Amino acid sequence: MSQPRIPPYSPIAGPKSSTLTKRVIKRLIKGLAALAVFVLVGLMMLFALLWQEHKTEITLPAPTGEFAVGRTALYWINNLETDELSPTPGVKREVAVWLWYPAAAPAPLAEYLPPPWRLALDQQSGVLMSKFLTRDLSVVRTHSGSGPEVSSQQRSYPVVIMRAGGGALTTDFTTLAEDLASHGYIVVGFDAPYRTGIFVFPDKHVVARPSANDPEDLSPDQAERLINRLLPMWTSDTKFVVSQLEQLNAADSSGTFTGRLDMQRLGMFGHSFGGATSLQFCHDDSRCKAGIDIDGAPYGSVVQEGLNQPFMFILSDHSREPADPASQQIHANFQSIYDRLPNGRLFITIRGANHFSFSDQMLLKSRFVIGMLRRLGFGSLEGRRGLAITTEYVHTFFDVYLKGEPGSKLTSLQFPEVQLGLQ
Repeated sequence: MSQPRIPPYSPIAGPKSSTLTKRVIKRLIKGLAALAVFVLVGLMMLFALLWQEHKTEITLPAPTGEFAVGRTALYWINNLETDELSPTPGVKREVAVWLWYPAAAPAPLAEYLPPPWRLALDQQSGVLMSKFLTRDLSVVRTHSGSGPEVSSQQRSYPVVIMRAGGGALTTDFTTLAEDLASHGYIVVGFDAPYRTGIFVFPDKHVVARPSANDPEDLSPDQAERLINRLLPMWTSDTKFVVSQLEQLNAADSSGTFTGRLDMQRLGMFGHSFGGATSLQFCHDDSRCKAGIDIDGAPYGSVVQEGLNQPFMFILSDHSREPADPASQQIHANFQSIYDRLPNGRLFITIRGANHFSFSDQMLLKSRFVIGMLRRLGFGSLEGRRGLAITTEYVHTFFDVYLKGEPGSKLTSLQFPEVQLGLQ
């Protein structure tokens, strides 16, 4: 058998192959280095743009009513209730209260969020979110004067409680609050420790909401158990705030609000879990004369027992969401409540809106973040447009059911993005 022929070693072919390989490697290294430089320069330019946007002044949408708007803050301790969420046994419940109201005259503008709260929020959010992906809240311009007298155009004004959802701050809904106050309402929002994302006490110490109190961090079963535990606390806090407002109206030590709150015309609206709280509070407390749930899934006994007061639901666009069992149950809960409402009900969906289209966050987050969310399918509605639609429906609903204005004022509203009825 012949042996396979082994080609002789070529003293020329070997070195040539080695040289070629080295050239390819060098070119590859140069290409990767150029790409790295390109990426680095691109990132530097992106962060420069984000930083510039972060520091650029922005003004919230102007209120559409006739009144100038004032804002003040109060702090109340509920000595009758222990805070079950506090890690320290026996601690009483506390709330930071924000009031927007019709003002007698323009005054120096209030800051969007006071410095101690801004600092706490920055520390909780981290450098990337607070310094690059969100506006510097010190350059956000409001339309609320700081602490002016209440307008004398009316003896008293209807009161509307406003509740943010989940860990959100009350001030995230400044646009809605200012607009409603400009139409002749005293709007009262509040934050509470261990419920709101962060809470700053008068002595400046800060508590953050633990993840154990955030349903979004839990499995569906755990989240439902937590929600059923939290809802009575949220409604109880609301009852406390309303009772404190009654006392404030009877005898405000500063004299500012004595006799100025029409507690017989009390409404409530809220976003997300704040909307669920509005539903349950209006179910529990006859002092509530009308309410609004903004994109909040309903929970509690109100689902089975219904409401007696006029009520409106404003939903974001959920058309792209899968019809899974959880979504179907939420829809059935809406249907259960809505079908039994008395005259004075409305259900609207704002097409293209996402869950945050009702808050200032759509204006305060970087446009790059908002653009990315849109590309991912989280709503196509422009931020100011979403707020314009929402403010119009909110103040008009309360005009009809707290001020007695004609119902046609509400039914005549027309926006191409608004879809009527529970689908």
